Amino acid sequence: MSATESLHPCSEYTTQDRTAVIAMRNPPVNGLGLALRSSIIAGIERAIADPAIDAIVLIGSDKAFSGGADIKEFGSPLAFAEPNLPTVIEAIERSRKPVIAAISGACMGGGLELALGCHFRIALADAQIALPEVKLGLLPGAGGTQRLPRLVGVKMALDLIVTGNTVPAKLLAGTALFDQVVGGDLAHAAIAFATRVVAEGWALKRARDQVIDDPDAQSAIQAARASVAAAAGPFPAPGKCIDVVEAGLASFDAGIGHERAAFVELLQSPESRALRHVFLGERAATRIDDVPESTATRPILRVGVIGAGTMGGGIAMNFVNAGIPVRLLETSPAALERGLATIARNYQGALKKGKLSQEDFDRRMAAIEPTLSYDDLADVDLVIEAVYEDLEVKRTVFGELDRVAKLGAILATNTSTLDVDRIAAFTGRPQDVVGLHFFSPANVMRLLEVVRGAKTGKDVLATVMKLAKAIKKLPVVSGVCDGFIGNRMINQYSAQAMQLIEEGALPTQVDRVLENFGFAMGPFRMSDLAGGDIGWAIRKRQYAENPSMRREVIADRLAELGRYGQKTGKGWYNYVSGDRSAHPAPEVDALIGAMRVADGTRVREIPDAEIRDRLVYALVNEGARILAEGIAQRASDIDMVYLNGYGFPLHRGGPMLYADEIGLANVATRMREFAALPGADTTFWQPAPLLARLAESGGRFNA
Repeated sequence: MSATESLHPCSEYTTQDRTAVIAMRNPPVNGLGLALRSSIIAGIERAIADPAIDAIVLIGSDKAFSGGADIKEFGSPLAFAEPNLPTVIEAIERSRKPVIAAISGACMGGGLELALGCHFRIALADAQIALPEVKLGLLPGAGGTQRLPRLVGVKMALDLIVTGNTVPAKLLAGTALFDQVVGGDLAHAAIAFATRVVAEGWALKRARDQVIDDPDAQSAIQAARASVAAAAGPFPAPGKCIDVVEAGLASFDAGIGHERAAFVELLQSPESRALRHVFLGERAATRIDDVPESTATRPILRVGVIGAGTMGGGIAMNFVNAGIPVRLLETSPAALERGLATIARNYQGALKKGKLSQEDFDRRMAAIEPTLSYDDLADVDLVIEAVYEDLEVKRTVFGELDRVAKLGAILATNTSTLDVDRIAAFTGRPQDVVGLHFFSPANVMRLLEVVRGAKTGKDVLATVMKLAKAIKKLPVVSGVCDGFIGNRMINQYSAQAMQLIEEGALPTQVDRVLENFGFAMGPFRMSDLAGGDIGWAIRKRQYAENPSMRREVIADRLAELGRYGQKTGKGWYNYVSGDRSAHPAPEVDALIGAMRVADGTRVREIPDAEIRDRLVYALVNEGARILAEGIAQRASDIDMVYLNGYGFPLHRGGPMLYADEIGLANVATRMREFAALPGADTTFWQPAPLLARLAESGGRFNA
């Protein structure tokens, strides 16, 4: 092979015999940004103009042929600047010399569309193939919906396009998508294939010229429509994918026209904006503004967990699932035995469903070492306490940890509301203390609030952010305040829900409105799931700390009656053993009515729209305060917390993006309307300074 020549920092051009090799070099996944697109065009044109070249190979790296659009250009004009991806593909199709895509690693989205535009394709068996645009509320916009059905058939193409799922190349080896599926040296195999194509005079194949002759095409489309109707929910993209595939059955040109129109329509849809916001927001959440990516991390080879209850057991499962052994501490043999039994029961459920092998079950259970002694935590690298939410209990735990833990061990609290700085002060090493607030059930919920104390070391933060990825959590950093990001906001949301009950709504109406909006469950069903005793304990602490705080008298009365929710079979709703469904509780409605009378409340009929806006805008207003105080680094972090921990509807992108979409001036105006209602808390409905300022200037939280 000749010496490597750089066409551009994004690619390399080399030749071997009479084949030109254009190697894409835009790490980490060869995102198809403007520079790379331009260099591909330049390489194609150079090879076509060179009489010493007979064929062209387009290849990526071991990690990726191309992962699609360049995230650095996501949502910017550069993403569509010429040469755009359709222009690049058209240049390849026009080439009078064969262009062979040599595929390894990720070949996804625009990367797969680029390969589909080549005359031939050769792939490693483990290359990963996908058109995942639907997961961003879009559809393939560079011919993927038209070329793929012509190569793999309508049914298989629909399966890939509508779901966005990834499959290995070897599963598509029997289709016209790949001319060869190989092992070993891909570049060598691709050059040999190119030489053969030229020597044997193979006709150049363009997928766009293939006729779809599939007698089962319409039945596949009907089946896909039925599946989408059941699963797509509020998202329009899956249905649009089917429409454009169907439009192309008779004619590629007709189909490509429908594809481009549908892509533009979806690009402008609020659902796609929400999903793209989530895509970028999740990546932003993993970055801490003043903690460089180069910050050294501490090795975490063994973890200690204190408390084998529901939360502690779930936390322990996260680590053993990732291959990190755990020492699980309890105060009594009975509590320890119960905790281990619960963990085993959770794993047995996965075993019965075929999601876990017996070998994995045995290995994970063996990785949990039970203990009754703090001394057994002396050699762990990280210890997480998941004990009762009481500051004095935490004082005892962290005093013991300060005594036994080795130097450099990270000491973490799973507190959901308490002051992490006060907890850190119970030790002589506050730089090693951090909050790791898992959400229940901890082995299922993806969100992890990482609470940064005033003295938490940067290396501690870097370590736990890296560790979160290893245990498949989405970490979001919060500063220290009562409730951090999520629970501080939910307190305002819950307060409005209670206020609405006092004014005339009933729990069933409030929950119905919020669930119609898209929440996984309304505030009263959520309270019953979490446990009314937890909120009651938090409120009693808050009442003691702030005697002037407004009492939630109805919720307090239910707690006094022992109506804690699902765990007791009675809460805001009634529950039947073995059934998590919420059943109406006439006795609760009667209690609400009696307390209204006793309080002299003037009851009114409350419109659904008012319920929706008061609850959601309560979140938004508190979120604005959290953002201004620096408790959250960015508005999208707040959205990631609410999407992943509190059931906020995905298609709305989180409370802060939802407010941006409504228009912050409209939000502020609506809040002032609520302040003017009879008996309203005018202080509560005063727009936060940041919200008021952005509303006046036409700004957005997510700039």
